[in-house]
Amino acid sequence: MKKSQKTIHLDKISSVTRNLNLTHEEALTDDLSTAMGTVLAVQVLEDKSIYNEMELPSGRMSRLKKGDVIAVALGERMALKGFAGHLPKSLKTDDVIHLLNFGGIAGECTSANTKEVGDPLRIRVLGGIARKGKLVNIGDARLFSEADRLTNDIPLIITTGSSMDSGKTTVAAEMTKTLVRMGMKLAGAKVTGVGAMRDLYKMEDYGIRETVSFVDCGITSTANIGADQVIRMTKGALNYLAKGRPDAIVVEFGDGLMGRYGVRPILEDREIQKNVRLHVGCARDPVGAVKLGEDCAALGLPIDVMSGPVTDNEVGQDLIREHMDVLVYNAFNPNNRWLDLVLSRWAVDYAA
Repeated sequence: MKKSQKTIHLDKISSVTRNLNLTHEEALTDDLSTAMGTVLAVQVLEDKSIYNEMELPSGRMSRLKKGDVIAVALGERMALKGFAGHLPKSLKTDDVIHLLNFGGIAGECTSANTKEVGDPLRIRVLGGIARKGKLVNIGDARLFSEADRLTNDIPLIITTGSSMDSGKTTVAAEMTKTLVRMGMKLAGAKVTGVGAMRDLYKMEDYGIRETVSFVDCGITSTANIGADQVIRMTKGALNYLAKGRPDAIVVEFGDGLMGRYGVRPILEDREIQKNVRLHVGCARDPVGAVKLGEDCAALGLPIDVMSGPVTDNEVGQDLIREHMDVLVYNAFNPNNRWLDLVLSRWAVDYAA
C-alpha cells in the first residue's frame, strides 16, 4: 500500500539538518521511523520565555513561536544541565514530542533543569520529510564515514573538561588564536555532544580552516551510542580532516569526562593517544581539577595544562600547582608558557 505524501511549507530549518540543504517547500510522508537522525516536520505548540530559540543552518539563532512549522531530527540528550531525553519508542503523525536542544534535536524529554531552561518545548509531529518517496535521515548527506583505524599522524590538541560549562571552548579559542598567528594551519573537530553549529563557528572565528562534527557523520548526538561507534566516528573525522594536511587538529568534546557522551572511550584509545601533542584540562573547582588529572593519567593520557574557572584567580591557581604537576593557563589572562611544550613535541619551528 502506497503511503500518502503531500507538500509542506517549513517556516524554519534547524542546523542539525544543514547537510541536507532543505528548502522551505518539502515533501511530507506519514511513513515514519524512530531511528536517530530521522528528519521530521513539526509544529511548535507553545511560546516560551527562556530557551526559546533554534539555530538555523547559517548559525543564526531564531526565536520560535507558537504555530511555527520547523524541520528537526530525532536524537538523544543527556546533559548535566538543560534537558535529558531519548528517542521515542514509537512515532506517528500528530504525536507530541519535545525539542531537546537549540540545534534542532527532538525526542521525548525525561528530565529538565526547569529553573534554567524552563519546561521542554512541546512539538507536534506533522510527518517525515521525504525525497524521492523516501523518508530523509541526516545520515543521507554525511561528509565522512566511521573508520576502524586512524590512518594519519596529524598532531592533536585536545581539551577535556570535568563537566560541561567548564571553559573548554574559551581556552581552545585562545590557544587557537595564538597558533594561527604563528602561521599554523589548523583543522577542528567536535566529536562528542549534541548537534549544533555554534562551537564549530567559534573555532572558525579564530582561524581554523576546516571543521567537522559528529553530525557530519550522520549522528545527531553521541549520547548513549556506544564506545565502539563513538571511537570509529572520531577516527573517521580525523582521517577526513587529515586530507587537508593541517599542521594540527583541535579536538573539542561536548560534556565532561564522566558524562554520557563518550569522551572517556575516545581518550582511552591508543591510536588516538599516539597523536596527542597537547592535552588541556578544564575544571570549575580544585577538586574537579585534581580528579580530572588523576583520571586522565590513569587512562594513559595525562593533562599538560589546567585551565577553566578554577584558574580565574591566584587562589585556584596556587591550589592547582600544589596538587598537580601541570602548567596553569587562564584564558582571560593568557600566557604563552605552554608554547614551549607544544613546539618541543612538534620538533618543528613554526615561527620560522
